[in-house]
Amino acid sequence: MHSSHLLLEEPIRMTSILEPSKDSFFPALTQIVGTLGPKSRSVEVISGCLKAGMSVARFDFSWHDPEYHQETLENLKAAVKLTKKLCAVMLDTVGPELRVVNKSGQAISLTADSTVILTPDEGKEATSELLPINFDGLSKAIKKGDTIFIGQYLFTGSETTSAWLEVTEVKGNDVVCVIKNSATLTGALFTLHASQMCINLPTLTDKDKKFISTWGVQNNIDFLSLSFTRTAEDVRQAREFLSKLGDLYQTQIFAKIENAEGLNQFDEILQEADGIILSRGNLGIDLPPEKVFLFQKAALYKCNMVGKPAVVTRVVDSMTNNLRPTRAEATDVANAVLDGSDAILLGAETWRGLYPVESISTVGRICAEAEKVFHQDMYFKKTVKHVGEPMTHLESIASSALSLNLFLIELDFLRRLIAKYRPTMPVLSVVIPRLKTNQLKWSFSGAFEARQSLIVRGLFPMLADPRHPAESTSATNESVLKVALDHGKASGVIKSHDRVVVCQKVGDASVVKIIELGD
Repeated sequence: MHSSHLLLEEPIRMTSILEPSKDSFFPALTQIVGTLGPKSRSVEVISGCLKAGMSVARFDFSWHDPEYHQETLENLKAAVKLTKKLCAVMLDTVGPELRVVNKSGQAISLTADSTVILTPDEGKEATSELLPINFDGLSKAIKKGDTIFIGQYLFTGSETTSAWLEVTEVKGNDVVCVIKNSATLTGALFTLHASQMCINLPTLTDKDKKFISTWGVQNNIDFLSLSFTRTAEDVRQAREFLSKLGDLYQTQIFAKIENAEGLNQFDEILQEADGIILSRGNLGIDLPPEKVFLFQKAALYKCNMVGKPAVVTRVVDSMTNNLRPTRAEATDVANAVLDGSDAILLGAETWRGLYPVESISTVGRICAEAEKVFHQDMYFKKTVKHVGEPMTHLESIASSALSLNLFLIELDFLRRLIAKYRPTMPVLSVVIPRLKTNQLKWSFSGAFEARQSLIVRGLFPMLADPRHPAESTSATNESVLKVALDHGKASGVIKSHDRVVVCQKVGDASVVKIIELGD
């Protein structure tokens, strides 16, 4: 990992910091994934989220049933039509998540220095002295002195909503712990995480498979967020499962790195996955606090160099209940952008937070400001050096297009390679639908590709008219280009006399050209 800090070559004028930011049709190049839930499932709120900059809607199956999520998705579809904003759908699996089962739903108060027993007997009532869990192998996987974290919503960091325990004794199947801080646990389910513990459970559970093969197939999900990915084999098995589910063979798998096992196998996982999610909530428990930033920088660098999208989570937790983020959170968002993140994922902030639209808007504004000081020239040189020589023809075309530093229009073949070089200007990626058949019916492809661009930094997709011929001819390209230019003008990102870089195919050749717009 290179340690070069991605900032401007020239110092920033302090007075310029006080100047108001200019509005733009594209609020930020960095994408935003919003988790839809109790506070963000109405058409009105989802419409606000889309307008604020949400490009991917995440559905967390750790909570609620498929019927609940279907109602939310129908509202998302209505909001997309209303706002005319394209949005991708991500299904987040439950995975081998350990939980405390509180059937009564009564609040449980834990007092510092008291003792509590964790038992696999789910028939027992949860109390301050006894907590039933959904895993019968905890006593075999843990030892005296190990730490265990318990809380709702993956440990917000508040000492009043989550507790950490220290194992003092293992008695048969039960684990005896001392409580290290006082906390009140509320709700029916609390997540349990034992630091650096190996869990002998499948990554893609039977429950996950049922959700994917029903809800996922019904809704043609664009992304599968594979929770607790620990090995490359986890990704391969998930891909094999998706390949048997009709159109879901096109679904992209984002490996969610949440523990030390996933960290140790990161390079192999990156090779197999379509993208990476750095789940800093759980990672922050498995890693010492002073090591979290190192993993983030190293992981993002590796993703950037191979051109695979990287998503960072847990950035503005305080906005779950507050209208403004803390200073540390605002800086954290900016650093994620400077480190090379493609997207920021908001969880509790939009799922149950009081200010879902404001959270997205705030994160978008911070990202946009950070992008202004992103040292693209240094990044470009570093990426070119990593690719090495001789470059492939397509890699050469993509890097050449970026070196011109103008608004880019990409016609259906180079979007990911161009994004890899981190353009400072938006890339309008035009996807031309193709007619295909499975011998039983005809359908158009292209929608998946367009929506899957919505998690890649700098890409803004649009679907061309499917009546354009599939062959890449001069007439076809000119027709599609006119549609793209009209869209750019209408949205305000380009205007008369601007120069635009166009990447397109002419026959079998890949071409980069610069055009100047007329009146």
